[in-house]
Amino acid sequence: QVQLVESGGGLVQAGGSLRLSCAASGSTFRDYVVAWFRQAPGQAPGKDREFVAGIHRNNHNYYVDSVKGRFTMSTGNDKRTAYLQMDTLKPEDTAVYYCGIGRPVLSSIRDPKMYYYWGQGTQVTVSS
Repeated sequence: QVQLVESGGGLVQAGGSLRLSCAASGSTFRDYVVAWFRQAPGQAPGKDREFVAGIHRNNHNYYVDSVKGRFTMSTGNDKRTAYLQMDTLKPEDTAVYYCGIGRPVLSSIRDPKMYYYWGQGTQVTVSS
């Protein structure tokens, strides 16, 4: 059984930075795709989490357009920790951030239904 634990969230002013971590136990990321998703406050029930960033098995990084140039995803050398460096944060980045692992094909990397292990989430709040 794989367990994921996110940390690093908090309250920051617009323009600030945060670094989120996702620690895995029970497995490494070597055989999985690992990605960050977020769910904004007040989001309609049943609405899927929004894909933020992911690293596919081709070792390429993928980002949602709204964070390109501001967020950087990486993994540790032991492939047990994933990071999301978030710079130049904006109020619209406010959300609960989740990491997930799964085995989606590349065309489905943004689909949260393709991930079957999730962390509990970490709150990121950006004040204006």
